[in-house]
Amino acid sequence: MKWSFIPKCIDYDGSQLASHFAYTTASLVGDSIVAFIGACNVHFKWMVDVADLSDNCEIISPHMLHFIAEYFDNDLNACILRQRVLVSILQQEINLRLKKQGSDRIVQRSGDDLFVGNKKLTISVATTSPVSCLIHLGVNISVEGVPVEAIGLSELIPRKKVEVLAASVMKYCIAEEDSIREARALVRGVDEFRTGD
Repeated sequence: MKWSFIPKCIDYDGSQLASHFAYTTASLVGDSIVAFIGACNVHFKWMVDVADLSDNCEIISPHMLHFIAEYFDNDLNACILRQRVLVSILQQEINLRLKKQGSDRIVQRSGDDLFVGNKKLTISVATTSPVSCLIHLGVNISVEGVPVEAIGLSELIPRKKVEVLAASVMKYCIAEEDSIREARALVRGVDEFRTGD
């Protein structure tokens, strides 16, 4: 699995959650995770979450850190589990930085979202394409105009550290994938349990 931070600003409208985005924007072939910074305004045409569509939700943020991960399999259950792992890694990395700064704030996870108190920090979705599974994770940097009670990274860590945070999250995500593959290779199969054996 490969990773890249894309330095140019990319405004996310949902169309980026598509197969081979990492290949066309960062020349990464195969399983990958990329990050970039830009606004967020998801067009209804590209909205994946059926609940958001039926509720006519606006998914808007003026400034976000975005992650897009792509896995070339079609196991949506596994992708949703990977999504939860990615969100948990982000939670861990922000909390580590908050603790080092002496802050008493704590980022908490509920499903695939992160919160500080009742303020929402992230948006996230996992889906499939004809050739892969995909995850988008968006993290508010600033929250002016966000239509829900929200908080941004600008209130939690220094702005100049956002790219460092992104790189750390992507590296840990890949380390987890490598660790899972290694764990699979270090176990042996077992027989069926039979009473009396």
